Amino acid sequence: MLDMMSFAAMVMPAAALTFPDVSPAIFSIDLGFLGLGEFHLRWYALGYMAGIGLAWWYASAMLKRPALFGGTAPLTKDQLDDIMFWIIVGIILGGRFGYVLFYMVPYQFDVIANDPLTIFKIWDGGMAFHGGILGVTIALCLFAYIKKVSLYSIGDIAGVVAPIGIGLVRLANFVNAELYGRHTDAPIGMVFPEGYVPGSTPPAYNWATGEWVYSGLEMARHPSQLYESALEGWVPLIVLSILIWRFGALKRPGLIAGLFLLMYATARTLIENFRMPDSFVEGLPDWITMGQLLSIPMWIGGIWLVWNALKKPAAKAN
Repeated sequence: MLDMMSFAAMVMPAAALTFPDVSPAIFSIDLGFLGLGEFHLRWYALGYMAGIGLAWWYASAMLKRPALFGGTAPLTKDQLDDIMFWIIVGIILGGRFGYVLFYMVPYQFDVIANDPLTIFKIWDGGMAFHGGILGVTIALCLFAYIKKVSLYSIGDIAGVVAPIGIGLVRLANFVNAELYGRHTDAPIGMVFPEGYVPGSTPPAYNWATGEWVYSGLEMARHPSQLYESALEGWVPLIVLSILIWRFGALKRPGLIAGLFLLMYATARTLIENFRMPDSFVEGLPDWITMGQLLSIPMWIGGIWLVWNALKKPAAKAN
C-alpha cells in the first residue's frame, strides 16, 4: 500500500484534483482506562447531529410565523420537540432496515445468515436514504394520527428541512472517501483512496497511522458526493425556502412535501449516472441502478402530493 504523498507524486493524473487529507474523525479520545478503546467523533455522525439540530431550528423559525401556514401553525413548540424524536427514530430504523431490506437480504444474505446481529450493527456502516425516507414517513403518519395534527403540513415542514441533513451527510460521505463516482477524464475528476485496511471504517483509512491508504491502481473519478450535496441538499433547500417565504407555498398543505420528493428523485436519478454503482448489486438492467429504481415511488408520491395540493384553494389567514 502507498501513503498519500507517495501515491500523489507517482501516479496521480495531472488533470485530477487532489483528495483532501482530512481524517474521518474530528477528534479521538482514548477510553482505554474503561476498556473501551478509542472513541472517534466522526464527521459522518456530526453531519447527522448538525442536520437534526439545524432542522429543528429552521422548523421553529417557520412555526413562529403562523401566517406562513395561513394563520395557524400546525404544531406547538412542545409538539415540534416531540416530533423531532420520532423523526430521529424513523431515520435510524428506516435507514438501517432499509439498507438491510434493499441491499443485504437480496445480495448479502450470507452475511446475515452467519451473524444475524449484523442487522443492528449500524456502526459498521450501511444506511439507505430511501429507507430513511420510508422510516420518517411512517413516523410522521403515526405522529399525525396520535396527536391529531395535519399530516400534509408536518410533511411540508419535514420536506423543507430534510435537505439540510442531506447536504451535510453527503459532505461527510466525501470526507469518508465513500460513495464516490465513476471514472472520468474531466478536469473535475478526483483521485480517491481505494486501499483496504481490514476492519476499518471507512476501509481505506488506517486509524493506527492516521493516513489514507492507496492501492496504486486508482483513477480519477467524479466527486459525486459533492454533486449530491448540492443537488439533493442545498438546491432544494434554497428553492423550497423561496417558495415558502416568498410565495406562501405552506398555505397549500402537501405541496412542499411533494416538491421535495420530486426534486430529490430527479437529482438522484441524474446523479446515479455519475455515481459508482454498488458492486454487489446484481440482476438489474444496465439502464437502471438501485438508486434510480428506489426513486420511482418518490416520483409517484411527489406527483400525487403536488396534484392534491394544487387542486385545493390555498389557506387564508384568519
